[in-house]
Amino acid sequence: MSLFVQIEKRLGDFFLEAYFESVDKTLAVLGASGAGKSLLLKCIAGIEKPDKGKIILNGRVLFDSERKVNLAPQKRRVGCLFQSGALFPNMTLLQNALCAARDKEEAALYLKKFGLEGKESLYPAALSGGEKQRAALARLLASEPDALLFDEPFSALDSNRKSELERIILDLLEEKKRPSILVTHDRNEAFRLSDKIAVMENGFLCASMEKRDFFENPKTVAAARLSGCKNISRLEWTSGQTANALDWGVSLRFEAAVPKAERKSFAGYRAHFFEPSERAADENVFACKIERVIEDAFSFVVYFRQAASLCGENGALLCWEMEKPAWEKIARTLGQKQLFAKINPARLMLLDKMEME
Repeated sequence: MSLFVQIEKRLGDFFLEAYFESVDKTLAVLGASGAGKSLLLKCIAGIEKPDKGKIILNGRVLFDSERKVNLAPQKRRVGCLFQSGALFPNMTLLQNALCAARDKEEAALYLKKFGLEGKESLYPAALSGGEKQRAALARLLASEPDALLFDEPFSALDSNRKSELERIILDLLEEKKRPSILVTHDRNEAFRLSDKIAVMENGFLCASMEKRDFFENPKTVAAARLSGCKNISRLEWTSGQTANALDWGVSLRFEAAVPKAERKSFAGYRAHFFEPSERAADENVFACKIERVIEDAFSFVVYFRQAASLCGENGALLCWEMEKPAWEKIARTLGQKQLFAKINPARLMLLDKMEME
């Protein structure tokens, strides 16, 4: 089974452009609020009409602007799970499931499958957030959809209910093997539930990547930030192997000479990759001016600037995350000697401002 999407949609001043093809896999779409993620799902489901393009599901044309095809939502066989579950508040759970199931027996079976046996006569207002989402999933599956769309389905749930629903959805995805799209702003959620990840930035959907590649080698500044990279700087190249990190106030040396065509405008470095250094050096080392230390449950997060920054006080605040024993060892010597942080050149990421593919 496959889902092909190539669409353009203008909504006031906002413009959406999306292209991808998914085959029996789950694509996670990461993006900030207002990036266009939910609008993309609405176009696929038939709630919004694109201005141009095609949407094809298992060879069935759901939308084609040139051929004037625009199937109604109920004819698309696309199942959607939204943040609120979107149950009908004036109907019982059984009645909600009957909107999609063939008869009462089938509706009751779907509710039982999601642990809602004995609650068939309840109205949505009497349910917890997790129960509402499970009821919405039961109704979704009863419609026997050919594709599954999830629009931040966990955003209103506490951590325990979120973990429970994630496990249910993972089982569902493995069992049904349907092309699926998960819209989220949570990178960990995307990694756990998807096979591929794409970034949506200002209405533009960047090319999708295998999820491990996305985290190990994001191509753009937006992708790096959404993957959790907290340290990003503009670059000014001084040779094939060296560049000034303009926002960090430090000179960088890369492992090997970078061909001119591959010299990007930005560099990224993950917070947990910094290494303590015993001495200063001209390149890849910060003399740390510590601004704040925050204790997390299992680690410390240290915010610092380059003490000898070329940017002065305008140098970017960098983030260094380390396990508690490592920081406690460093903290014992603070005030006695300067703390230096070293960048491992093998861990540096070269980034474009935006990936136009």
